[in-house]
Amino acid sequence: MENLGEPSSYLTVTKGVPVFSSDGENLGRVVKVLSAPNLDMFDGVVFDTTAGPGGHRFVDAPEVGEIFENGLVLKISAAEAAALPKPNANPGSLALNPADLGGGKSSGLRRFWDRLSGKG
Repeated sequence: MENLGEPSSYLTVTKGVPVFSSDGENLGRVVKVLSAPNLDMFDGVVFDTTAGPGGHRFVDAPEVGEIFENGLVLKISAAEAAALPKPNANPGSLALNPADLGGGKSSGLRRFWDRLSGKG
C-alpha cells in the first residue's frame, strides 16, 4: 500500500482518492462521500471498482477504518468488500396518517389532523 499521508477526516476526502481493504488491496477510487457535515454525521462512501469487476459500491461508515489525506483504508478484507452492495436511493421519508396519531375522535391530535386535512 502506498503512503497515504497524514490521518484526516471524512470532511477532507476528495473524489478520486484510492480505497484500500484491510488486507491492503486497492479496491477502487472514491466517487462520493455521504455525510451531513452540519450534523457531524458520516454515512459512508461510494467508490468505483473499475480496477476489479467494475461498478460502484457503497461502504457504510462503520466499515471505514482509517481516513488519510490521500486515501481510505476499510475495516473489511478484499473478499468482504467484493460483496458490498451497489449504492441505491435512500428514501428518507416518513408517511403519517390519522391512525398513527392514536386516540379516538375526541383526541386533540385527531381533531387537529381533521382540521388540517379539511375533514373537521
